[in-house]
Amino acid sequence: MELGLYTFAEMRPDELGNEKYVSQRMKDLMEEIQLAEQVGLDVFGVGEHHRPDFVVSSPAVVLGAAAVVTKKIKLTSAVTVLSSDDPVRVFQDFATVDLLSGGRAEIMAGRGSFIESFPLFGYNLRDYDELFSEKLQLLIKLNENEIVSWKGKHRPSIDNLGVYPRPHQPSMPIWIAVGGTPASVVRAGTLGLPLAVAIIGGSPDRFVPLVNLYRETRKKQGNDSNVQLSINSHTYIADTSEQAGDEFFPPYVTMMNNIGKERGWSPITREQFDYMKSKNGSLVVGSPQQVIDKILYEHELFKHTRFMAQMSVGNLPHKKIMRSIELFGTKVAPVVRKEIKQPEYA
Repeated sequence: MELGLYTFAEMRPDELGNEKYVSQRMKDLMEEIQLAEQVGLDVFGVGEHHRPDFVVSSPAVVLGAAAVVTKKIKLTSAVTVLSSDDPVRVFQDFATVDLLSGGRAEIMAGRGSFIESFPLFGYNLRDYDELFSEKLQLLIKLNENEIVSWKGKHRPSIDNLGVYPRPHQPSMPIWIAVGGTPASVVRAGTLGLPLAVAIIGGSPDRFVPLVNLYRETRKKQGNDSNVQLSINSHTYIADTSEQAGDEFFPPYVTMMNNIGKERGWSPITREQFDYMKSKNGSLVVGSPQQVIDKILYEHELFKHTRFMAQMSVGNLPHKKIMRSIELFGTKVAPVVRKEIKQPEYA
């Protein structure tokens, strides 16, 4: 099983709008990516947002920078908000990352959990799903063909034109990221694309039917071999369980409660947080052994081929993120890989 990290490169609340701290956060992000490679992790993902509390609006630019300071780690978006972007530019940007990295680029496409990009780029939220479906079809076509002809509703037609540069790989992996919508899972299964499931709330076992639906859809389409499935979760590792909880709780709750105010969620209490750390909760937070146990438990549920950890949550200090990454790569990853020698794909 591949083990990796993803980040939205969040800003501390007291740093918002301060150019000095924005620049430093980007430097910190480069250090996190380099450390992830140094400790032997397999993949690093960078998300796209258009808000003051997140640094990255253009994952491909950041990943291009990461490509020249790393040698082995895979580099992916997490996610690219394809609905409000141009698939041609997305393809060209990531093909460039692929060339810079020698064939390590991936695209993780999603509809986006925030909506700021839609009015920013002139799209109507009423077309939310239609935009994603149409643009995904074009992105797949661009990935498979050098010369493209295409007609759609939300983008000007392409008449037998070449799209360049071509990537280093014959074609780049395109993942579909979902938060729990069955229709999105069916889409990924029908197209035979790898699936990333974000488990950021509730019990992991409640996502089993969703994963089963994906596998069943792929089987009906006759493309159920080599199924690639990622489970993405909020994760934090410290030397002890108590330390992990005490360090992760304040930034995690600050972030989730701020988002909750926008969406009408109830504030998260410490009691709820501690339950979410348990075997039946969504958080992968604790000592190295607890995190190992949680990842292996989830593998029993999903038989996934990749686990992605989001560690840089809220105003968690950079030094603590780096320590968590170090523990993930040196303490957790070797044991998980030993226990999961041959992932089951069926």
